[in-house]
Amino acid sequence: MKLQPGRNYPLGATYDGAGTNFSLFSELAEKVELCLFDETGKETRFELPETTGFHWHGYAPSVGPGQRYGFRVHGPYNIAEGKRCNRYKLLLDPYARAIEGHPQWNEALYGYHFNDPDGAPNGVDSAPFMPRSVVVNPWFDWSDDRPPRWGWNETIVYELHVKGFTQRHPGIPEKLRGTYAGLASPPAIAYFKSLGITAVELLPMHQFVHSQHLLERGLRNYWGYDSIGFFAPHNEYSAYGQRGEQVNEFKWMVKTLHNAGIEVILDVVFNHTCEGNHLGPTLSFKGIDNLAYYRTTQDRRYYMDYTGTGNSLNMRHPQVLQMIMDSLRYWIREMHVDGFRFDLAATLARELHDVDRLSAFFDLIQQDPVVSQVKLIAEPWDVGEGGYQVGNFPPLWSEWNGKYRDTVRDYWRGQDATLGEFAYRLTGSSDLYAWTGRRPYASINFITAHDGFTLRDLVSYNEKHNEANKEENRDGESNNRSWNCGAEGPTDDANVNALRARQQRNFLVTLLLSQGVPMINGGDEIGRTQNGNNNGYCQDSEISWFDWEHMDEALLYFTRSLIALRRKHRIFHRRRWFLGRPLHGTGVKDIAWFTPHGKEMTEDDWKAGFAKSLGLFLNGDTIATTDMLGERVTDDSYYIIFNAHHEAMPFTLPDSGFAQSWLKVLDTNERPRKRDRPRGEEELAAAAKIQVGPRSIMVLERTEPE
Repeated sequence: MKLQPGRNYPLGATYDGAGTNFSLFSELAEKVELCLFDETGKETRFELPETTGFHWHGYAPSVGPGQRYGFRVHGPYNIAEGKRCNRYKLLLDPYARAIEGHPQWNEALYGYHFNDPDGAPNGVDSAPFMPRSVVVNPWFDWSDDRPPRWGWNETIVYELHVKGFTQRHPGIPEKLRGTYAGLASPPAIAYFKSLGITAVELLPMHQFVHSQHLLERGLRNYWGYDSIGFFAPHNEYSAYGQRGEQVNEFKWMVKTLHNAGIEVILDVVFNHTCEGNHLGPTLSFKGIDNLAYYRTTQDRRYYMDYTGTGNSLNMRHPQVLQMIMDSLRYWIREMHVDGFRFDLAATLARELHDVDRLSAFFDLIQQDPVVSQVKLIAEPWDVGEGGYQVGNFPPLWSEWNGKYRDTVRDYWRGQDATLGEFAYRLTGSSDLYAWTGRRPYASINFITAHDGFTLRDLVSYNEKHNEANKEENRDGESNNRSWNCGAEGPTDDANVNALRARQQRNFLVTLLLSQGVPMINGGDEIGRTQNGNNNGYCQDSEISWFDWEHMDEALLYFTRSLIALRRKHRIFHRRRWFLGRPLHGTGVKDIAWFTPHGKEMTEDDWKAGFAKSLGLFLNGDTIATTDMLGERVTDDSYYIIFNAHHEAMPFTLPDSGFAQSWLKVLDTNERPRKRDRPRGEEELAAAAKIQVGPRSIMVLERTEPE
């Protein structure tokens, strides 16, 4: 076979029905070889015949889907200058749509000799130990696929791991457990719909690597934060094969979730790759053009590391920016995903050293007609200096609100803090987002996430217990803002267990009745535990997988009811900020805060660091927005009482100017029960005195006398 010149764009392997065009970027390359592998693993090499703007390209007639391939880049190897080309290393295509296999760890995968890292290049062929890029067929019958397109204010995010959710689910066929197909199976879809969430946020789906040091310790890269292929769905989550089957299976999963009214958001890791630091392997980018793809220090042997993983992608290079934008557009256009959560997003903003809020990356997102139209979520921090950037992202973005998490955890564990901070978090964190013109849904509110304690562990452990990670419990966050309620770990103490159950309900009510976008850590609703492990990144085991057999059915019922309450009432998911003042000369406020004595809060009340109790009035008559048809939106009005004090407290309800009577619809001090109860003894008059249980929340709905 003789290669034809082909085209320089699109990059990667593009099948057109008659053959495949291959294109690879490299400024350093002196020659690039396309390596094709047959069914026996035999390699045939072809020199790419043409270069256009540092794109090396060629067209291979008759080469089609399922073909395994890689590249060899001939060029300079000078570590002191940051040049690491090595023709003996088979390299994955950065634009590969599918990847087969995983690295088989051997010294051949490294560009240097272990006994002389700064010496001559390693001349051992790495191909026998390397995974392969795969040519895929881009055709898929999307036919009636319709993205749900939930408004941000209507969105309820459910963060989950494809394998963790499906691996032990008794209703999912065994062959499909741990796979995309398993997540699209009828039992999984039925669960999501019954729970009431509107979006799943999937932990990394880009092809990733299990590092050598983890495998040597009998562990695996469970979370997937070690990408090597930004266009390829991870092959281990495929039930039907790795020669392109994983692409169609992923598409089917998205289509099935869409049909159920559920959006798909991907957790993407563009801040670093699995090639690690200067002693890491040469699998792709490092051997293609190290200086283009990675940020090096002044001594070009070493990498800038804003992520704690060994390297940072070079966001100052136009080819890296193009690759990321091409990847995002690919997942939107070809894979039909609905949004992205960007891991350590502050790293993407670093053009020189400091975080630049208007860096080139965010400019590209802002003007892109495809990417700017989906949901964009930033994890607004990295490990570098000045990397904590909560509230500082551009207007299109929503952010994981770390201040919400910290404030709410502190409030319910009884930490001294002003009620003002808690009030800001409940109402969408206007102090963080309003100044940039953003709305309450800029705040992604969460109590727990994949990184850290589960909700059950948050109320069961004061200390992390990460011994299973085999790092002598040194890994993971030590300051968790957790409280074990009086005993560390499992206990037979009925009072402790009752308090823990109540605290979980308190956290869920706070989360789901706050303004902003709630994100539930998958499994929290069934009482999932990791036995105190707050860093399950390497636990592809029962520590991390959902335990469906022992789920907390009462908590699940409570969560479903709570989500239904939020979705039914727009007062809990407003599109605009509360104003806190009388509207339109009516003398009626849209929101009001009260002391336990039934009096509106004063400045002195807000500053009392010891105070743990307050009431919140939400006026459903004053929602300052219209619906999609332009009609004015109104809703029921609610009074929410928060009591984080360790003892029961008497509360006086607001006077008749706010309501004539109230109906109790929820009390975390009680066992979960149905909402549609008849009026009667639960109905309370204006200014009535009621007893609110210790560490609990009571929700009252305004009623009119019959």
